[in-house]
Amino acid sequence: MTSAHDSGLGGDTGLRLDSARGRWLLVMTILGSGMAGIDATIVNVALPQIGRSFKTSFTTLQWVVTGYALTLAAFILLGGVLGDRLGRLRVFVIGVVWFTVASLACGLAPTAGTLVAARALQGIGGALLTPGSLALLQSAFAREDRSRAIGTWAGLGGVAMAVGPFVGGWLVEVASWRWVFLINLPVAAVVLLIARGLPPFARPVGRPPRLDVLGAGLGVLALAGATYALTEIGGGELSPFAIGAAAVGGIGTAAFIRHEHRTAHPMLPLTIFASRTFTTVNAVTFLVYGGMGVVFLLLVLQLQVVAGWSPLASGIASLPTTAMMMLGSSRSGVLADRIGPRLQMGAGPLVMAAGILLLLRIGTDTDYVLDVLPGVLVFGLGLTALVAPLTSTALASAPDEYAGLASGVNNAVARTGGLIGIAAVPALAGLTGQIVEDPAAFDDGFRVAMLTCAVVIAAGGALAATVLRGRTVGE
Repeated sequence: MTSAHDSGLGGDTGLRLDSARGRWLLVMTILGSGMAGIDATIVNVALPQIGRSFKTSFTTLQWVVTGYALTLAAFILLGGVLGDRLGRLRVFVIGVVWFTVASLACGLAPTAGTLVAARALQGIGGALLTPGSLALLQSAFAREDRSRAIGTWAGLGGVAMAVGPFVGGWLVEVASWRWVFLINLPVAAVVLLIARGLPPFARPVGRPPRLDVLGAGLGVLALAGATYALTEIGGGELSPFAIGAAAVGGIGTAAFIRHEHRTAHPMLPLTIFASRTFTTVNAVTFLVYGGMGVVFLLLVLQLQVVAGWSPLASGIASLPTTAMMMLGSSRSGVLADRIGPRLQMGAGPLVMAAGILLLLRIGTDTDYVLDVLPGVLVFGLGLTALVAPLTSTALASAPDEYAGLASGVNNAVARTGGLIGIAAVPALAGLTGQIVEDPAAFDDGFRVAMLTCAVVIAAGGALAATVLRGRTVGE
């Protein structure tokens, strides 16, 4: 008879991290969610080449980024619920396949419009696989190994975001911008091979929730309207269509909240926010990831457009952040278990903000050691301190049977923060039109945008330090 340990059930008798199945599960989830994480940043370094290839404006290039973030944020809650209903491993695998097909479409896109559409499809695949990867860890590993597993996942997931510009820069230089999408195909093949060798995991206990299709549709409507309006209005396009999109976004948001409050089977049960810890963690997530998405987007562009660096050199610049996440995130999760998440979640964003201020030294005559390295090191230190306790606390604040929902909510908040940040901050800082062809103007906009991000991220740390209580993760 198969034991709980062998079957991969959660709880105190779940998988151990030092077992073969535990290690393979961790590798699979890191690679799978890493594809979605890398594609949130890898495209950034290729944007100048994409713009020249299609002869398009910076606003269209923003949509190459936000088209992916939009559908990822809008459907990630539904992805979490589908995992709770149909089985987390099954939905994870479906998401990997979907993501891979969409990546192929991105790599073969003949026009900028086709690329944006394919990126939107890619985001749906990411929305299916991302919450499933984290929920699998929360439900399959033994309780005493969860923080270490999630810390490792969070650390290497952060590495995926940070290593994206390096990989993208190398691919753009040695091949073409199209390979920043085609590289997903062999990675996906490895993920699917591992998934095929894992045993079936038990579905969550209790009656599976019904699908809230109307809620998902209203969520997409709200985000799409708000994102389009912010991008176009921020870029100076105060057209009737942009104003209408803003109205649609507002109405969609109100309708979504009303529907989720009244329906018997909500995609997002609003009662989950009755937990002060869960609500605070997600507010911090929104602020920090909103600023961080803009930082990752603009840093590689500043190094190419203003400093004149190659795509590969600008990608390599952020590698110290990657190294710090690799070395420190697992230990950060263990430390948060011992002392509680408040200190790290309060201090981490403040340190990140300090790193952003140091990055303002980047200009036309940039020295890596003096102008770039201090900023990425300090930023990486703050990010390392923050990510693991933030992720663990978000999941621990909800019951095990809602691990998929809690993961989906936290991921949706993170993606929405990045989506809103990328749509609003660059445009409001004056980064519009053909500005990638004007280094002086881009430099001015970069400084305004980075100062804004530093303030927003620091506000997230202040919120965590002020509101969070307790000595253990999830308390």
